[in-house]
Amino acid sequence: MSNYKSEYERYEEAKKQVKEIKSFYRHLLVYILCTGFMIYINLRFSPQYLWFLWSAFGWGIGLLFHGLAAFKVVPFFGKDWEKRKIDELMDKDQKNKWE
Repeated sequence: MSNYKSEYERYEEAKKQVKEIKSFYRHLLVYILCTGFMIYINLRFSPQYLWFLWSAFGWGIGLLFHGLAAFKVVPFFGKDWEKRKIDELMDKDQKNKWE
């Protein structure tokens, strides 16, 4: 199997990544708007306890991982990792057959 990708395949991959990045930016906008609203509600009605920090932190972790995946920063669990893992498991299975 060749590592060469056709122009169409490269285009489709780039198109998919642009869609993922766009999805991340929408997620970021919703996070900012909702967190801002929660801050307002928290400080307006119960400023003695900053409960908005818990939701902002939890949601922020999810947003961070979404961004890392969208911009392909995370080296594990990507397409290359999947291919390497499949190859590893297939080699292991083939080796076990001959033992």
